[in-house]
Amino acid sequence: MHRFTLNLLFGSSLLLSPALYAADVRVDVLQRKLDHPWSMTFLPDNQGLLITLRGGQLRLWQQGKGLSDPIVGVPRVWANGQGGLLDVVLAPDFAQSRRVWLSYAEAGDDGKAGTVVGYGRLSDDRSRLTGFQVVFRQMPKLSTGNHFGGRLVFDGKGYLYIGLGENNQRATAQDLDKLQGKVVRLTEQGKVPPDNPFVNQPGARPEIWSYGIRNPQGMAMNPWSNTLWLNEHGPRGGDEINIPERGKNYGWPLATHGVNYSGLPIPEAKGQKVAGTEAPLFFWPQSPAISGMAFYHANTFPQWQHKLFIGALKTQEIIVLNVDGNKVTEEGRILAERKQRIRDVRVGPDGYLYALTDESDGQLLKISPGS
Repeated sequence: MHRFTLNLLFGSSLLLSPALYAADVRVDVLQRKLDHPWSMTFLPDNQGLLITLRGGQLRLWQQGKGLSDPIVGVPRVWANGQGGLLDVVLAPDFAQSRRVWLSYAEAGDDGKAGTVVGYGRLSDDRSRLTGFQVVFRQMPKLSTGNHFGGRLVFDGKGYLYIGLGENNQRATAQDLDKLQGKVVRLTEQGKVPPDNPFVNQPGARPEIWSYGIRNPQGMAMNPWSNTLWLNEHGPRGGDEINIPERGKNYGWPLATHGVNYSGLPIPEAKGQKVAGTEAPLFFWPQSPAISGMAFYHANTFPQWQHKLFIGALKTQEIIVLNVDGNKVTEEGRILAERKQRIRDVRVGPDGYLYALTDESDGQLLKISPGS
């Protein structure tokens, strides 16, 4: 167990807020020696949680038992650069179907890769996936190792959303005939809904829900508004939070608050705000390299209600934001003292916050307000 002070940022002053966080945060390390974990999902009835490792393994972690052997039946992944085994979520009808959905990078014939989504049935003893079926492939395959996205979210209304990066091919985010830089909307069975915005538009991919997105790394349903929220990496500066809505254009690379890693302007950029595109709900002028995100809607810790927790890879911490309707304000950052890249953040059924660290010796952390 470790304790860390939470500093809250107001203007240029750092102030401690004992009313909000009782002055510190408790962190318990539940598991070590995870090789670059990427995502996790909780099984029902306290049966543990599934963890993806980017190299291609799906593992089960259980309290008192630790980490399982790799689950058999996971498809072969393209584990290069940022690619590999990515997100894992349970089907809404998991109790009946036992479907586990995965996203991962898959190579094409020319060696370039794209994001793939499919599902398999988790055996009753939780040791294997059977009958794995691919329902979606990002086309064309353009990535040489960058910007896969891959987050998966079921909205509770019968639809699955997939966040897709633009494979580091900027202009494709604006191309409706390509699946780069998009949010895709499918049914819970992996089919294209007939009311998707571009279903009847010639030359457009019918799977597309919204577009103009660079590299989405966190995605979750806001429990108070029941809307989908997404965060994405900017280039050098301009990490964003957006609410991806039907048929809307979120600007990349035409509108951005960032510049190229060289310090030069993005060639296609026309400004921070561009007509016909949606401004971000919130952005960071300096990129923390944001990752997984989780809204806190449990009763376990009332002081965390209406908080949004977002991991940060570059700045190695968890960012704490307050959510009031569609107004977002950053309140503080936790776990910076640990100096670990945070890849995923989730709220468990017990109301505790869980995080995965993106390291060769990655960790599963359980986080709560301090005493």
